[in-house]
Amino acid sequence: FGYDVQGCDVFARTIYGARASILVGLLAAATTALLGSVLGTIGGYIGGTTDTLLSRLADIFFAIPLLLGGIIILYTWRTDLGAPFLLVVGKVVVALAILGWPNIYRLMRSSVLQTRPLEYVLAARALGATPWRVVTSHIVPNSLAPVIVVSTIDLGAYIATEATLSFLGIGLQPPTISWGVAISQASGIGFIRSAPHMLLFPSLFLSLTVLA
Repeated sequence: FGYDVQGCDVFARTIYGARASILVGLLAAATTALLGSVLGTIGGYIGGTTDTLLSRLADIFFAIPLLLGGIIILYTWRTDLGAPFLLVVGKVVVALAILGWPNIYRLMRSSVLQTRPLEYVLAARALGATPWRVVTSHIVPNSLAPVIVVSTIDLGAYIATEATLSFLGIGLQPPTISWGVAISQASGIGFIRSAPHMLLFPSLFLSLTVLA
């Protein structure tokens, strides 16, 4: 793949950068799915005032664009130079999860509302099952399928969002290597014309991963 302007191997940086980019996507998708599923189950099963408050809270966060909200959070909550790798990744994951959970919440809530009146749930209640057992054994397992599907789709979006935030200089920070950081460094003045391979390979792997 050639070398960058500092003599670093572009192939090694591209392969090593996959760790941070994919880790952010996986952790953000998992955290969002967990948070949205828990709140969606609570709102859909309990209903009433609890459901109303959670739904209005979700509407507030749902109105904030993911990228713009991520820029505001990470710009306000800056990472110090030389911070540990997991701390750098964790801040980006938390920012994406805070803004991404309403989508999963709405999906899980509607799925729980559809599952709650079904016959096997009513039968479990009639047999004396506790609310905790009804939720964990009957409602949640039969409501998770749409959440899993949407979370796998969101995974690509989170990887692309991390790359965008890192490209803008407020996501993952050097010395952490990610595709977004590599693309940002390759987009310097004159680099695109004199060393296009620096931009080509991280962008290619990022695009292929998001599409996959």
